[in-house]
Amino acid sequence: MPAHYISCHSCGLELRLPPLKPGKAAFCPRCGHPLARVEANPFLLPPALALASLIMLAVVFSGLYMHVTVLGLEVPLTMPEMMKVLILQQSGFLAEVMFVLTFGAPFFFCLLCLYVYGGLLWGKPPPGVLRATRWLVQLRGWMMVDVFFISTLVAYIKLGKVAQVHFGPAFYLMFVLSVLLIRTALSVPEHWVYYQIRRLRGDKDLVRPEGGSVFCGKCLFERPAHETECEICGSGLHKRRPNSLGWSLALLITAMILLLPANLMTIMVSSNPTVIERSTIFSGIRFMWRDGDHYIAMIIFSASIMLPWLKIIAMGVLLYAAKFGMKIAPQKLSKLYLITESIGRWSMIDIFVIIMLMSTFRTHLARVVPGPAALYFCLVVLLTMLSAHFFDPRLLWDKATQRNKKAT
Repeated sequence: MPAHYISCHSCGLELRLPPLKPGKAAFCPRCGHPLARVEANPFLLPPALALASLIMLAVVFSGLYMHVTVLGLEVPLTMPEMMKVLILQQSGFLAEVMFVLTFGAPFFFCLLCLYVYGGLLWGKPPPGVLRATRWLVQLRGWMMVDVFFISTLVAYIKLGKVAQVHFGPAFYLMFVLSVLLIRTALSVPEHWVYYQIRRLRGDKDLVRPEGGSVFCGKCLFERPAHETECEICGSGLHKRRPNSLGWSLALLITAMILLLPANLMTIMVSSNPTVIERSTIFSGIRFMWRDGDHYIAMIIFSASIMLPWLKIIAMGVLLYAAKFGMKIAPQKLSKLYLITESIGRWSMIDIFVIIMLMSTFRTHLARVVPGPAALYFCLVVLLTMLSAHFFDPRLLWDKATQRNKKAT
């Protein structure tokens, strides 16, 4: 990739990017955020990983995931069977969430990767390649196969006290699938992909536009100031994301409101012929702690109580700093944003554990069903992820620059 001007997606710094050879990467000198990267084998590695991921995804979803023996009953579990149980128990929303995060997002991500890179290898952009690339980039953050795998280990420890659990081949292959998907996502540097599309369209010189310019917030390339839509990636051109703070704040407030019933209402109902037990997130953690499962209690506490509240507090600090400014260095605020953006997905552990318990205990002798808090908690996780997604971290640096100018 030749030298050209670029704008950092994290801090907005405009700088000249040096030529990048295969296997090299460039980082922002101000905030340290990755600017661009070229894989050692940039044309073949991503589609090869995507194809391997698709094959592994098919194997995982068609094979035995767990085999549980509870109260003398044999319960074989596959991934589709878990979703079927959710639908039969009128928890269709949880089934949809599980399907999208563990199958839908990875499946379409890999298909789009093959489609986009197939066009690059063919030397001709396929129809709709810009839209496909935008979706390819967006889907990276919504694949949660790795979260589901860790949730299985948590559920195994809980199930092990009342049932015999044997993992099937699909469980072990899910670890392989998780690694493949993570590596595939890392092997798709969108700036390089958009450059290759631009090159195939005959625009490979990367000459600076005359008469003013604006940098695209998606592909990071410099475009003429009069453009309203980036001709490279098809995104709208704006100096900063429009209504970023408004959208982020609205989603955050909604998540805060829903977090109260998520913590206070029943998240799981366990029943047998003689006893019906309703538990909240906190009462479940307290029960596990008293029962000696200290590590599991700490994992659930961290994922279900500590992480959502910490993320809400962190997003509140970031929104305040972007709107009014703070004395905290923007470098630290940028790191806080990156951490906040990356940890939110792990709060889904509790939801996935409930799904596995529901799939196991579904007879008249022992039954587990989700309470209303499960829906609220799931929405809290998704809304906080969206709040971080809509937040434009460059506003933190803009406000810091304004404060420095006023101080001088």
